[in-house]
Amino acid sequence: MVKGNKNKRSLATREKEVVDEAEEFPETSGIDVPTDSENSDIDDGDEDIEEGDFDEVLKEMAADQGLSSADEDLENEDDDQAQDQGELEADDESDIRSSDIEGASSEDDEEEDDEEEEVLGSDISDDEDDNTDELLAKRTSSRLTDGQDTVVESDNEDEDDAAKLANEGFERLTIRDFGKDLGAWKEYRKTLPQIDAGYASDSSTEEPINTIGNVPIEWYEDYPHIGYDVDGKRVMRPATSDELDKFLAHMDDPDVFRTAKDETNMRDVKLSEEEIDIVRRIQGGSIPDASYNPYEDTVEWFTSQTMVTPLASATPAKRGFIPSKWEHKRVMQIVKAIRQGRITRTAQQAAKTEGPQYYDIWDKAEKSGEHIKRLEGSARRPRLPAPRQALPTHEESYHPPDEYLPTEKERQAWLDAGPEDRKRSFLPEDFGSLRMVPGYSQFIQERFQRCLDLYLAPRALKKTTNLDPEELMPKLPDPRDLRPFPSVESLVYQGHTGRVRSISVDPTGLWLLSGSDDGTVRLWELISGRCAGIWDLKEVVHMVAWNPNPDLCLFAAAAGSRVVLVVPADVCGDQRHLVSEEYVRAGFGSQAKDDDDVDDSSVKVSWDMPTSAEQAAGIRVCIAMHMTAKSVAWHRRGDYLGTLASTSSASSVLIHQISKHKSQHPFRRLKGVVQSIKFHPTRPWFLVTTQRYVRIYNLMQQALVKTLLPGVKWISSVDVHPQGDNVIVGSYDKKLSWFDLDLSAKPYKSIRYHTQAIRQVQFSSRFPLFATASDDGSIQIYHGMVYQDLNQNPLIVPLKILRGHEIRNSLGVLDCLFHPIQPWLLSSGADGTIRLWT
Repeated sequence: MVKGNKNKRSLATREKEVVDEAEEFPETSGIDVPTDSENSDIDDGDEDIEEGDFDEVLKEMAADQGLSSADEDLENEDDDQAQDQGELEADDESDIRSSDIEGASSEDDEEEDDEEEEVLGSDISDDEDDNTDELLAKRTSSRLTDGQDTVVESDNEDEDDAAKLANEGFERLTIRDFGKDLGAWKEYRKTLPQIDAGYASDSSTEEPINTIGNVPIEWYEDYPHIGYDVDGKRVMRPATSDELDKFLAHMDDPDVFRTAKDETNMRDVKLSEEEIDIVRRIQGGSIPDASYNPYEDTVEWFTSQTMVTPLASATPAKRGFIPSKWEHKRVMQIVKAIRQGRITRTAQQAAKTEGPQYYDIWDKAEKSGEHIKRLEGSARRPRLPAPRQALPTHEESYHPPDEYLPTEKERQAWLDAGPEDRKRSFLPEDFGSLRMVPGYSQFIQERFQRCLDLYLAPRALKKTTNLDPEELMPKLPDPRDLRPFPSVESLVYQGHTGRVRSISVDPTGLWLLSGSDDGTVRLWELISGRCAGIWDLKEVVHMVAWNPNPDLCLFAAAAGSRVVLVVPADVCGDQRHLVSEEYVRAGFGSQAKDDDDVDDSSVKVSWDMPTSAEQAAGIRVCIAMHMTAKSVAWHRRGDYLGTLASTSSASSVLIHQISKHKSQHPFRRLKGVVQSIKFHPTRPWFLVTTQRYVRIYNLMQQALVKTLLPGVKWISSVDVHPQGDNVIVGSYDKKLSWFDLDLSAKPYKSIRYHTQAIRQVQFSSRFPLFATASDDGSIQIYHGMVYQDLNQNPLIVPLKILRGHEIRNSLGVLDCLFHPIQPWLLSSGADGTIRLWT
């Protein structure tokens, strides 16, 4: 250690000669570096920097970099010298400089310094005028930190010696050791190791960045974190404030209008001026990059100039540079023959060169064919004859008949129209004789246009396919082969004084029910048209429906705010009548028992006994709904009845159990206003139709099965095929949509044949038929065959349009229904009549 200090002192002595020649700190740099002579004479009157403060600043700078200062290194070396040799005393002072070490050196040290100069400083003693940068690099390498493995690679022996000294362990230099030599300080700073970003650095206080990439942030809604940082650690969800705190924060924040929400990191980001400029450019329809120039010069990536140097690197043959002897003899023979007149041009060749260079492409002569053959090659194409001009008509005659002459109004209209809008390019005129016909003023223009047409006409014969439009139509079967279907009006049922809104046929097919705006429900004998019964419900009857169970004789009618259950006595046998009476009234006992056990106040429905007069008419139960009942729908087994009320709340749809007199809400909330309801014919599904969607729910699993998207503005009605795999939807915008539930949620086929809104759609339960009723007063019958083979699409064929109902107040046919047994159709309209089509 003592020897190392001696070497260091000798190097410091040699480096003093170079300090005066090196670059000094400029006076305007603002760096105040005291020299060794100024260390003892620091201005006491300086209020900013006192004696010893500059050393403290340097110590703090070294401590921030994780390095020990030069003073601490000297202290450590002195302590080691005192322990190893026992010759030096402990030095407690914190300010030790190279000048003090040189002043305290002894004669023995000077001798050793001289010896060391012979070894390490031979180049400096021999050549004092060497480059200053080499000396600085040598000095820098000799003063690296103790234990530092990094050394500066040098190109000469002096730098290698300095690296060896650095490995032996020397102190790190400070800015004070360089005096005013700014260049040496810069070179020394380059040799220092890179500072690692620790906890005290600015990068350790940065907020973690979410690195989940293109992943929706909604996936992390149920977790306390919002993603992961670059180290794989969780990025916790920041605390959120309520709307009032956000409002107050925005009022105090002057940059609220230039702040955007970062959805990935869940924090507000202040937009820079560059980002705001990009947003403004995007809003204005400009290019977001302000530095982008759309009109830059074209960059010629591939040169258009032919390369002179060949790409092949093979050495050309020697014979390529020597003229051929045989070619020279052959050329001289040809020249001699030409001079003697033995080689001459033929007349045909002379005509080709000396004659005109143009030809008629439409000419059929052989010479034209030769030109075409020469131009098109050996594959000669068939020539097209020139298109012929149309023959003149009576309008082009100089003395046309009077009916071809234009009137003044037609003449003025022809003059006012543009050249491209005129049907003909001239006006017929009458001249007394052919001598009085003047020259045609448009002759040059039309001839020029004719030449352009010929010039621009196609030269090749194109093969075209002549298709008959009827061949493109799908091959549909003949409607006569698809019989039976209703086509003739057979019977009209008259008696209602208002619109007949709904009709229904009992399962046996013998009796017909109808509900009208006059407040009555009528029972008709279907075959004869005789009215067998009338029930006056005092309110508008929106819908009537027979119970589909053939063992019961029961129907439901929705009138006003209640739904009545009626057991007609004259249309069924005594046994069916007795069973229906007991079935309907059995629920009153079970209802009283259930009311003692469960009190469901959410369902505002009451099952009431009818009055004595209503009981005499056959009304057995009244379901009071406290809101207008619009529609009813029976389950296929006949025990459940679905009702729809005219309200937008979830209580508008109710399901009632007839045997127990119970009512329940199947939905807690509904999306949209419900238009109609229907039970699926084969599965435990329930169809709810809103304005634009048809949602299918599974009542057993209490889950949504599928949502049908008809793509219409307002749905009016819906019906399910008897097999249950196909659905038809009618809409008020005159469109019919056919859905295949196994295929897609979008329509398989859309039909728009009606001119007004579609009011009702209906499938036949026994025949491959379905019908649509519209406000245009017509009923359209379709053949709809559904195959058991899943690879074969349903066959839809329009069959017949039935007309007979009158249109009143823009309303036509309001309801239609197929007979349960026969291929018959019943319809009711706004004219108050019911019609049977067979």
